[in-house]
Amino acid sequence: MKKPTGFRGFTSYRLWTQLPRLEVSYLPDLIMFAAGIALFYGVIVVGRHWLGPFTPAVEISRSPLALPVYAGYSLLRITIAYVLSLIFTLVYSYVAAYNKRAERFMIPLLDVLQSIPVLSFLPGVMLAMVALFPGRQLGVEAGAILLIFTGQVWNMAFSFYASLKSIPTEMREAAKVYRFSWWQRFTQMELPFAAIGLVWNSMMSVAGGWFFLMACEMFVLGPRDFRLPGLGSYLQTAASSGDTTSILWGITTMIAVIVLLDQFVWRPVIAWAEKFKIEQVQSADVPRSWVLNILKHSEGLARLRDKTWQPVGERVMQHFAQPHTKENESEVPPVWRTWLLRALAVATLALVGYGVARVAVILSGLQRAELREAGIGLGATFLRVNLALLIGALWTIPAGVAIGFSSRLARIAQPLAQIAASVPATALFPVVLLLLIRVGGGLGVGSIVLLLLGTQWYILFNVIAGTMAIPTDLKECCSVFQMRGIERWKKLILPGIFPYLVTGLVTASGGAWNASIIAEYFHFKGHIYTTTGLGATISQATDSGNFDLLLAATMMMAAAVVTVNRLVWRRMYALAETRFRLEN
Repeated sequence: MKKPTGFRGFTSYRLWTQLPRLEVSYLPDLIMFAAGIALFYGVIVVGRHWLGPFTPAVEISRSPLALPVYAGYSLLRITIAYVLSLIFTLVYSYVAAYNKRAERFMIPLLDVLQSIPVLSFLPGVMLAMVALFPGRQLGVEAGAILLIFTGQVWNMAFSFYASLKSIPTEMREAAKVYRFSWWQRFTQMELPFAAIGLVWNSMMSVAGGWFFLMACEMFVLGPRDFRLPGLGSYLQTAASSGDTTSILWGITTMIAVIVLLDQFVWRPVIAWAEKFKIEQVQSADVPRSWVLNILKHSEGLARLRDKTWQPVGERVMQHFAQPHTKENESEVPPVWRTWLLRALAVATLALVGYGVARVAVILSGLQRAELREAGIGLGATFLRVNLALLIGALWTIPAGVAIGFSSRLARIAQPLAQIAASVPATALFPVVLLLLIRVGGGLGVGSIVLLLLGTQWYILFNVIAGTMAIPTDLKECCSVFQMRGIERWKKLILPGIFPYLVTGLVTASGGAWNASIIAEYFHFKGHIYTTTGLGATISQATDSGNFDLLLAATMMMAAAVVTVNRLVWRRMYALAETRFRLEN
């Protein structure tokens, strides 16, 4: 400000200079404070609605003015489901990776759960949650959140499990030499080593939550209506009525939410996770985030970290780092604990036996024609799933490597990939179906396109994560020895991304089987388009209320996925753990 002349001007200038000025460093704190107030208000409003009485037959408005509220509801459900998925991933995968006895049961169980379609979970989960919270809106909301959870959690669990199994031997030996407790080993070695893969699979999980949102928010079971206000139900209502304008409004809103999440959540997390890359030479081209830079310069966050988070973290670390005496280590478990475990094992076996007997009784009532149709559908879906995996891998592997090697390209391609992976294929499928019908193709070809739209992103995101995790010193070593072309792929790229690629293929395979229930049976403008396949059998059984056939088809799908995983993907995991582990 230029110094004025005259008495009045001089007086006003002195008053101006004496006023307190707002420093730029306080701007992030004010923004976060305002965001915290808005979040607190939103929690109060949502809590009041969820704890209120159940609202049957919710009318879904197709007005664009309702989209901000619908998007907020959907984002909240996906966020809660993701938090539950992250907790489940850390606990389940950790136990499976370090307990040999539990691993023999937990990993096949994970294969089975991944292979069960979301549509097969829908009736049981929704009815159970409604019965658990009778007359409350919370029951339907909890059911939708758990169903979104089933569409998010499996690839995160497989990623963290694969990372724990591929930790270099020298890192484990260093942890033993320094006598790390399990908490120190988890926070200082295991979680940082798995951070990059877990971050990218978290992005894919949230994208998968958006993909299955239409089925989870728009569910009708006979006379009972469990529709929820949200972006998924908006898109489903628009797609069912053939309202192209509303579909475009819904997709535009979803893209806007995804872009905001990319800027304010995923890009800062990716830039932060870069420090966990195992390398001896720092890369000159690293991911950056303007949000992360603002947070680093926030004085309020620094004080909050110094006063609360850091002291609590130190106390927790000291508590779990207490040395254990040899007497405690060699302590024999009490007799009552042994008998309790045996009793629980017997009770579990009894429940399993009862369930198998009940399933056998149900399956005995099916007609041979229904079983024959399901068997033929199994073969058709198996061929479509593997063809979709092959087509997806052919373009996602080179594209993922290119994105992972270039942070500039990643800044552009990352949000585009999130948008493409998050937009529900069922919202785009009417356009795809109409184009295929005009050019002479049918749902047989269209189902493969829909499988690709729903599953190829699992491979792409894992390949990007694997490429970004390759140490910079290995890249520079290949450059020094002038390794290019096929030799570079054989010596550096394929070995470096192999564990991540296996995880991507496993989760993409399970996702393709899940997506078949939508790809092979589609409602559009009052007509049903269907083709031969196990997914179509499951959808038809759900529509007609034939729970016996639904159970049989679901079991056949689970058996097919588990068989392929045991014969193919388990062996690939073992190869990744032994031959392609990053160690000296």
